Amino acid sequence: MSFGPFLLLALMEGMVTAAVLSLAAVGLCLVFGVMRVVNVAHGEFYMLGAVIAWFVASVVPGPAWAVFLAALVVAPVLVGALAAAADGLILKRLNYDPEATIVATIGLLYILQQAALTFYGPDAHPVAAPFTWRIQLPWFGYSGYKLFVVLAAAVVLLAVWRLMTRTRAGLIMRATQVDSEVAGAFGINVDRVYMGTFALGAALAAVAAVLVVPIQQAHYLMGGDPLLMSFIVVIIGGLGSLRGTVIAALIIGLSDGVISMFFSPTLAKIIATLVVAMVLVFRPQGLFGQKT
Repeated sequence: MSFGPFLLLALMEGMVTAAVLSLAAVGLCLVFGVMRVVNVAHGEFYMLGAVIAWFVASVVPGPAWAVFLAALVVAPVLVGALAAAADGLILKRLNYDPEATIVATIGLLYILQQAALTFYGPDAHPVAAPFTWRIQLPWFGYSGYKLFVVLAAAVVLLAVWRLMTRTRAGLIMRATQVDSEVAGAFGINVDRVYMGTFALGAALAAVAAVLVVPIQQAHYLMGGDPLLMSFIVVIIGGLGSLRGTVIAALIIGLSDGVISMFFSPTLAKIIATLVVAMVLVFRPQGLFGQKT
């Protein structure tokens, strides 16, 4: 193939990366934006989503699409419930202190990771895609499921945007984000908002994992890379900015696809880290964040 088809393939792969990364990073962004909590265990909620998807695929009979749909419902619900429990049992007792919650979520990271190792095992396991349709371009064939991942991620992101901008729940979350004390004075149950936000952020990470696990494989150590990339995206886009997070995910995802195709995946990660360093130096609030 000539350069053009290779570039097209790289951009298509980059869009898949950007779609999955957007979901995971938006979940992290919501938690920090509303709660001012840096959730270091976010990658492990992603990992649990993939592991639960594998478990559902192992025990639920039926066609691949029905099993996948069941996993897409069950995994975010269970991961969100676990996150809500972690918020009530751990973060709330720490009064959401920024330093204390970082240490607590580091501990939660290792607990979830070791629990997955104990009950799931050290081996990676595949999950079948809901369909095997391929689109045939003049230069190469491409997985129809990967295009579905991009579309599904766009639909979920649109739903999150509508939740935050067009619903009463979103209004309450944004009010709590601006000033939690004033929100509490007006009768908003801030602790319940925090619990719901933490659960929503974890559920979004689980959705991302369920979408990507037919492409990759479920493994108990798979949460590290999404956590790092989500932090990179949130910092570049602006802490607490959903719009900036999605745009940064597109930039990082597409550049990762192109650089990985023509050079190496390691170089893509190095460049992304350098970009974060430059953003922190020259624009600490991120591309779309507000100065404090």
